[in-house]
Amino acid sequence: MREWRVKRRERTRQLIELGGLIAKAELIDLTDDDRAAIFGMLIEAATKLKGNNRDQQLLLWRRRGARAFAQNQLAEPS
Repeated sequence: MREWRVKRRERTRQLIELGGLIAKAELIDLTDDDRAAIFGMLIEAATKLKGNNRDQQLLLWRRRGARAFAQNQLAEPS
């Protein structure tokens, strides 16, 4: 398979997974699928990451995300 095809598939998979995170965070339902609002939230997050407290903010979000993943895994039937 050509290298560009492999890269395109990897990129597509990444985008699908990121969209899944937006759904998993319930942002689609909470905003009534308002894509402008979701995009605005993402821009706000990017703005925070450009600030002085970048590392602290990332640590906070990473911990919250890890806890949410752990709770979700416990709630899913095995």
